[in-house]
Amino acid sequence: MQAAANFAQGRMDTTPTVIRPEYQGRADGSTMKALAWFGARDVRLVEVPIPAITEPDDVIVKVTGTTICGSDLHLYNSEILTLQKGDILGHEFMGIIDEVGPNVKNLKPGQRVVASFQIACGKCEYCKKNWSSLCDRTNSSSFQNAMYGHRDAGLFGYSHMAGGFPGGQAEYVRVPLGEVNLLPLPDNVADERALWLSDVLPTSYHAVADTVIDKGDVVGVWGLGPIGQCVVRWALLKGASRVIVVDRIPERLRLAAEVPGVETIDFSEHTDVVKRIQELVPGGLDVAIDAGTFHQPKTLLHKIQKALMLETDVPEIINETIMAVKKGGRIGIIAAYGGFMNNFNIGAVMEKGIRLIGNGQAPVHRYWKELLQEYIIPGKFDPKFMVTHRVSLDEFVELYEAFDRREGGVNKVFVETKFSAPPTPGFPELSRVEDWSNIDTEAELGF
Repeated sequence: MQAAANFAQGRMDTTPTVIRPEYQGRADGSTMKALAWFGARDVRLVEVPIPAITEPDDVIVKVTGTTICGSDLHLYNSEILTLQKGDILGHEFMGIIDEVGPNVKNLKPGQRVVASFQIACGKCEYCKKNWSSLCDRTNSSSFQNAMYGHRDAGLFGYSHMAGGFPGGQAEYVRVPLGEVNLLPLPDNVADERALWLSDVLPTSYHAVADTVIDKGDVVGVWGLGPIGQCVVRWALLKGASRVIVVDRIPERLRLAAEVPGVETIDFSEHTDVVKRIQELVPGGLDVAIDAGTFHQPKTLLHKIQKALMLETDVPEIINETIMAVKKGGRIGIIAAYGGFMNNFNIGAVMEKGIRLIGNGQAPVHRYWKELLQEYIIPGKFDPKFMVTHRVSLDEFVELYEAFDRREGGVNKVFVETKFSAPPTPGFPELSRVEDWSNIDTEAELGF
């Protein structure tokens, strides 16, 4: 790791960061509950100091809703480097403003807000274009620079490669540059609808917008976790004539099939996914979206390579999309790939003239006001379909274990704290993880 850091120094972006991730507790010694990482499949609910304002643009938020994302499993299983014992996890959260720094003029205590999962400065070249995920000034990671040639924005709760900022699976969060990274919410939008503006909704919408889905396109979606389920619905709202989805979890396939215009492929039944798509769409798809996961290889070849650390990610889904799209087709990658893969079919990308688009970490700031005002408030997109459970922060350890066991029927889980409002009618009531049923230990959890 030190070698990578040394290597990075020669080409490190010299733009200085404007915020620091260092954690400082309040002077009165008050504490809070938070979910922290201590090793592979070892997360613990711990008592830690409530964060203090350490920079003049900080905002302290009392968390009223948080969740676990499929990409958090990469941290849980130690597949993302640069985690340190005691790191507070979680990048999707919302809450009520508790305290503001002296420079904060447009936010005040008591306001309801949702946080962007990335931390942007609001002033660099990328932020001025609303590409908040590519911010130059909030992530000092030399390791990320060595891996990718550049560094993206800092992220909440997603390792020191993403800046080392404590996350939102906690009762309080310090939000740097709060006026930039918090979106005020109207009273008529329930927490259970607003929370997903932190990540899932902008990320899925970005996959569709960035890859470009035109009216009449035939679209394939690999992976039916929360991101994939939302991509299906955004694609249809953007005019797709057909959406063909690929997964193997019965509950997820059924949820997608409830949407008019959606056709399903269970890859445990149709093991040759490309052949099945060619049967359904002679000539190929116009657009493919990879919303799957590098987490679990499908074939013995890549199981061996990954076990031996000959690759960090697997190309199986990407190769399927390359073969399944038509000549000149478009492929968007919104799945959270992190490193290197072998046996990637680059020849087909070149020969078929495919536009292979890395959608990147979604620029939340580019979309969240639009999604709130034009889709959530008027009801054109209701995220209620994906919210399957509600649990207490006290059960976060059990929640991670359930996700890692691939608990059937679990999609997005609203995690409440002592500051949360009661459940909104129509959304799940509080339950205990141990009471959940319908466990499928072989099911693959997509991103």
